[in-house]
Amino acid sequence: MKKTITLLLVLLHTGSLLSQDFGNEMFSLFRLKDGIKSKRVSSYDKTGGNGDCLVNIKDGATVTLMDVRGAGIISHIWFTLAPEADELSRNDIILRMYWDGNPFPSVESPFGPFFGNGWNESYHFVSMPVSVAPAGGKAYVCYFAMPFATGARIEIENQTGKPIGALYYIIDYYELTRLPEGSGRFHAWYNHEVTEGKPVSETFRIGADNNKNGKENYMFADIKGKGQFVGIQYYVNCPTTDWYGEGDEMVFIDGDTLPTLHGTGTEDFFNTSWCPKELFWHPCFGYARVNNETGWLGLTHVYRFFISDPICFDRSCLFTIEHGHDNNLTLDLASVAYWYQDQASRLPRSFTREERQHKTALFFKHINKWRDAWILKRGNDPSLWGDERDLEFDRQRDMYIKSLESGKQ
Repeated sequence: MKKTITLLLVLLHTGSLLSQDFGNEMFSLFRLKDGIKSKRVSSYDKTGGNGDCLVNIKDGATVTLMDVRGAGIISHIWFTLAPEADELSRNDIILRMYWDGNPFPSVESPFGPFFGNGWNESYHFVSMPVSVAPAGGKAYVCYFAMPFATGARIEIENQTGKPIGALYYIIDYYELTRLPEGSGRFHAWYNHEVTEGKPVSETFRIGADNNKNGKENYMFADIKGKGQFVGIQYYVNCPTTDWYGEGDEMVFIDGDTLPTLHGTGTEDFFNTSWCPKELFWHPCFGYARVNNETGWLGLTHVYRFFISDPICFDRSCLFTIEHGHDNNLTLDLASVAYWYQDQASRLPRSFTREERQHKTALFFKHINKWRDAWILKRGNDPSLWGDERDLEFDRQRDMYIKSLESGKQ
C-alpha cells in the first residue's frame, strides 16, 4: 500500500510538471507542435558545390538575405564574414530587419554592436540571446525570437568603403498557419552620442544641479506604443581615469514626468557593484570588455538582458541613463537597445557612417600630456607634482569621499 501511495504521488507530481513550464524552456521541448514547419534561408551553394557564401559585396551595396511571405517566427541567426575586423569595419556594416511589409526597418544597427562587439573590435561575447563566438570572435549568433504576421525581410548594407569578400549566413524560422495572439514585433536600435560634461572639473563633482527629470541623460530608447523592453548593450569610451559609471538609469513609463524606475548607479543597473573592472559573463549581464588601462580610461562594454524580468509598458517607454554623476562627464557612448512592441514601428533615427565614428581611445601616454599641461598652466615650476588644486575643490572632493565611505558602513 505504501508503494502504491508513493507511486501515485510521483505520478501526480509528474502530471504537475507536464502542465507547467516553470519558466524553463527545456520543459517545452517534448511538447509536439501542430501547424508549425521548420524553414531556413542561407547562403548555401545553389549549384550543389561548396561555395556557400555571398562574395564581393561592393561598398555601398545593399543585399537582401531573407524575404519571405506569410506568418512565422525567426528562431536563430548565424553569420560569419571576411576579411577580419581590422580590414573590414563591423561598425560600418548595417543590419536591418523589416516586418509585415513595412517600408521602414524595426531593427537597424551596425553589425558588431548588435551581436556584442563594439568599436570594430573582435572579442568573445557570451550571453543568452546574442553571442560572438570563436575563433577569436568571428561567428555572430542571435537567438532572439522574431515574430511576423505577413512577411519578414532582412538585409545588410556595406558602408565600409571596401568590398565584403565573403558573407556566410543561416536564418532559421518557423512557418506558421497563423501568428499567436499577442505576439509582439522585435525591435533593436543603435544610438551614439558624445555627451557634454559640465564646465567645471569632472573629478568627484558633488553636483549642485540635482537631476530629477533626466533631460540631459543619454538615451537608450524612446518607444511609443505597448511593449516590453528586453535588453541593452552599452559601449563606453571614457577619456579620463575617473569612474564613468556613477550615473543612475531613469526609465519613464507611459508618460510619467518623473522616473517610474530610478536606479542607484550604472554598475548597479548592470547587476554589478563597486566600480568593477574585470571580465565577467552571465547569460543576462556582465562585462564583456574592460579597458586594461589606468583607472577607467579607455573602452568598456557592459550588457544586461531582461529575459525573465522584461520592463513592461502600455503606451510609451523612455529609457535613459546619466553620463556620470549629475551628467557631468564627457563620454563617447554607444548602445543597442532591444524590445518587443505590439506592432512593427519606426525607430527614433538612423546614423550615417560619419555620425557613428568614435573618438580615439586614450591611453596612459595622455596622462603625461595632461600633467604637462597642468605644469605649464601653473607657471612651469619644475617642482610641481601635478596634484595641486584649489582649496574649494579639495573640500568638495573630501566631502564626497566621506559620503561614499559612510554609505559603505
